[in-house]
Amino acid sequence: MRVFVTGASGFIGSAVVPELLTAGHEVVGLARSDTAAAALEGAGAQVQRGSLDDPDSLRAGAAASDGVIHLAFKHDFSDFAGALRSDQGAIAALGEGLAGTGRPLVIASGILGAAPGQVVTEQDVADPAVNPRAGSAAQTLALAGQGVRPSVVRLSPTVHDLGDPGFIRTLVEVARRRGASAYIGDGQNRWPAVHRQDAARLFRLALEAAPAGAVLHGVAEEGIATRDIAQAIGRHLGLPVVSVAPEDAPAHFGWLGHFFSVDAPASNRWTRETLAWEPTHRPLMDDLERGDYFRP
Repeated sequence: MRVFVTGASGFIGSAVVPELLTAGHEVVGLARSDTAAAALEGAGAQVQRGSLDDPDSLRAGAAASDGVIHLAFKHDFSDFAGALRSDQGAIAALGEGLAGTGRPLVIASGILGAAPGQVVTEQDVADPAVNPRAGSAAQTLALAGQGVRPSVVRLSPTVHDLGDPGFIRTLVEVARRRGASAYIGDGQNRWPAVHRQDAARLFRLALEAAPAGAVLHGVAEEGIATRDIAQAIGRHLGLPVVSVAPEDAPAHFGWLGHFFSVDAPASNRWTRETLAWEPTHRPLMDDLERGDYFRP
């Protein structure tokens, strides 16, 4: 297949591209900078210049492909509403490029905000009031009515591997800055996790075989207690491990405080059964114990 990938040079995309190429697919990656273009070419992919705010480029890339994986997102918490508008505009353009073809469109979304307080399954519908990106997921799934084969991969809040720029890296930075590694309340709230390479394989399998309208879980570990994460960080940094009251979490953690307080265990049973996906890479705590997150 000729696969058009947005976010192809990002943390997850840079694992998805070689996964696709190794499986025999041809990859065209969207690049908005010379640096991104060079990285894609170095990985063996073709380059299409453009951005999430360039619907003509997105539409053309989708129309010239046999399928699309949409990973790009503006992680700008100072203008999250604007990031959502760009994402939904991009999905609309990609859908227009694929309309009537029956070809796949796979997008990345998140676990948080679906069935709070219980183990989230693939059948649970996320609440846009809790997880704003749920609106993009619903928009994507609705494209099934326009002759597209859409699917959504809801990723764990922690997608881990060397180079991870996300939540765990931020927790390490906060601990260094504060002089203590903290968890919220009793620290028993749980975070799902998945290794980046396992997530990349899931995106490929979804592209190749996910049924139209499928919601899939990029979850290898159902839930890791946040206290265990904080203890591992404290141990490696030689810092005390402390509890922060829920009302003090925003001041201590900044923007991450809300996310780190959520209890969001998630199942992957339907995903594994549907696509024969079995996570095989090391778990999050192994990455922490190896010291992957504490290197410069």
